[in-house]
This record gives sequence, C-alpha cells and structure tokens, in this order.
Amino acid sequence: MYLVMNRFRVKVGFEEAFEEVWRSRESKLLEREGFVRFDLLKGEESDGYVLFASHALWQDKEAFIGWTKSAQFRSSHGKPKNENPVEYAGPPVLECFEVLDDLTIVAAD
Repeated sequence: MYLVMNRFRVKVGFEEAFEEVWRSRESKLLEREGFVRFDLLKGEESDGYVLFASHALWQDKEAFIGWTKSAQFRSSHGKPKNENPVEYAGPPVLECFEVLDDLTIVAAD
C-alpha cells in the first residue's frame, strides 16, 4: 500500500471556504484502478491557521503515479467551483509513504 498526504495550513476564518472547495469538487478517484480510500482531516487551530490533511491510500506507488498522469487527475485539480477565496499560511506539503505495517479492526459477522 502507498499513502499520499497533502497538508494545508488554512488561515483562521477561511476554514469553511476550504471545506467547500473539497465538498464541491468532482472527485475522479473512484475511476482509477488501484485507488483504495480517501479521507479529508481537520486539525486544531494553531498559530493563526487550521491544519487540514488529505490522505489517499493506493494499492501501490505505481497506481498513484498513474493517477497523477491521468486526465482524471487534471480535471480534478482544475479551478475550484467555490467562489470564496481561501487564504493559506504557506504552500501545501505533499508527503508520500510506503505502508510497512497495517493494523485494522475487522467487524465480526
């Protein structure tokens, strides 16, 4: 498995606009082979910004690289439909990880 994380430091007061960008975007992730899961996370306020992180889990690095080179990726990362601008406390930070160990609770039947 391959985990891709983008961290966004959103200036205080722009959280709702940022969340609306994600709610209104047309995700194409489900169309891509090798895609497993996506989560958008919201952290606590600190130093004038709120930390958000997007986590995407892929079967492997190759599936993620394929996504970044796809038409679906380009259309998903176009100009947002949201008219409200978002102000950031710096550029997004992309971090990629190979999953070495996974502990998951499986519901009993």
